[in-house]
Amino acid sequence: MVSKTIFKNLRSRHVPGDVPIAIHLPNGSDTSGPSPLPLLILLHGGDGSEQDLRRFAPLIDQAIGDGVLAPLVVAMPSARRSLYMDYRDGTERWETFIIAHLLPVLRRELNVAAERERTFVAGWSMGGLGSLRLAFKHPDLFGAVAAVEPAVEPALDWSPVRPHVQFWRPEEVSQKIFGSPIDESYWAANNPATIAKRDPARLFDLGIYLDVGDQDMLYLHEGVEFLHRVLFDAGIGHDYRLVHGAEHVGPSLEPRLQDALAFIGRQIVQPNWIDQQVIDHRAFMDERKRAAGLLVQPLDPRRMRGF
Repeated sequence: MVSKTIFKNLRSRHVPGDVPIAIHLPNGSDTSGPSPLPLLILLHGGDGSEQDLRRFAPLIDQAIGDGVLAPLVVAMPSARRSLYMDYRDGTERWETFIIAHLLPVLRRELNVAAERERTFVAGWSMGGLGSLRLAFKHPDLFGAVAAVEPAVEPALDWSPVRPHVQFWRPEEVSQKIFGSPIDESYWAANNPATIAKRDPARLFDLGIYLDVGDQDMLYLHEGVEFLHRVLFDAGIGHDYRLVHGAEHVGPSLEPRLQDALAFIGRQIVQPNWIDQQVIDHRAFMDERKRAAGLLVQPLDPRRMRGF
């Protein structure tokens, strides 16, 4: 049976009005197989909506057909220009909507997995920022996050951020979400780099994929590089791609999203990259390190290899 994308509206006490949801089913309308399917919550960019899933459904189908992605259900909520945030004044609670309403509805109405190891979140631009925040704040709910062109800032606190974002994110948008004036503590509590810096151990079991073009017109390569360095310095394992020549929009986006889907696929069916040959060679090199007077640390596969 061919794949199918369906649309529905949800009404929630957490956000005003109806929330349109697009759901892509890998085998048409049949999700009643013997085993629950993995679930990917895919978040659109700042000027997008749930209709963006129509554009990327062929990429999902191709990844499944090529065997780089196991069949899974993909859901995309339309979140306006909310940054997927709970607003400081409580008038809109988009993070809470996704965690406390959308996720339970999908698990109740579709045959999708309840385990964090088979539940994923991804997005691009505003959706990349939202996916990182959701995964970093709730690593108990998500097994991995994939962020393409995430709209993150190169900072741990608000004060140096304004010049980098005010030309493309109007100040009234930021103030509507973070307060007027900006509540700097609230901003930091929802900034992915700050979350990772404050408590890196919470993220050791989370799969993380970052992708950004080095020609980004919004300077997002600065923010993603900054986040990469925070993760690297904390020893948090992650995939990071600085794509030479790629922009924030344009023809590079679709193949890069395919690469992000392949990363999700490796979280569902993990490749056997550490086989006995690797283990034996690693033991040989560890002996050479000891002979050279170097410290050989116990292996922790959740973390980057340290010096």
